Amino acid sequence: MAEAERIIGTPDTPEPAGTEPEHSDGSTTDTGDAGTTAERPRGRRRIAVLFGVAAFAYALDLISKMIVVAKLEHHPPIEIIGDWLKFEAIRNAGAAFGFGEAFTVIFTVIAAAVIVVIARLARKLYSLPWAIALGLLLGGALGNLTDRIFRSPGVFEGAVVDFIAPKHFAVFNLADSAIVCGGILIVLLSFRGLDPDGTVHKD
Repeated sequence: MAEAERIIGTPDTPEPAGTEPEHSDGSTTDTGDAGTTAERPRGRRRIAVLFGVAAFAYALDLISKMIVVAKLEHHPPIEIIGDWLKFEAIRNAGAAFGFGEAFTVIFTVIAAAVIVVIARLARKLYSLPWAIALGLLLGGALGNLTDRIFRSPGVFEGAVVDFIAPKHFAVFNLADSAIVCGGILIVLLSFRGLDPDGTVHKD
């Protein structure tokens, strides 16, 4: 519980007098009005990065799936690197990489919950690496959630379009890749002790 509160943040908790939080660049934030005003544009820039990365990842995933459905579905796979990498259109009712096909609705709810959590984190976001990581997660979650809602067989039960097929590995899509890359980046940032608000903690 304490770890969750540290990452997500607690609303408007006053800092003790004379305390200046340290950020990842080694600077401190003045708790006076001037410092608060200076921090607001910085926070808005990080939020802009988050949604910019998310929009790019989402658009790339959406466009790639439209091309796959139009040009590759019901056609033989396209070999990219011999047998090692192919483009093959597959409808996946499960989670990333084809796991858990019996729980499509649950995965839809989880994707929606991830989006809500990221939206809450955005209000305390002052770290550029965290903005990129959360943007990748958001874009990937939105990409697969769009399939869940709008593709057959029905709303919240739609099958995700996968098409990247490495040899001896599950077939996946660009949204899955964005989610995995965002998750790996978050793990690395956590190991370094960097929080979404830009502060560095030492356990």
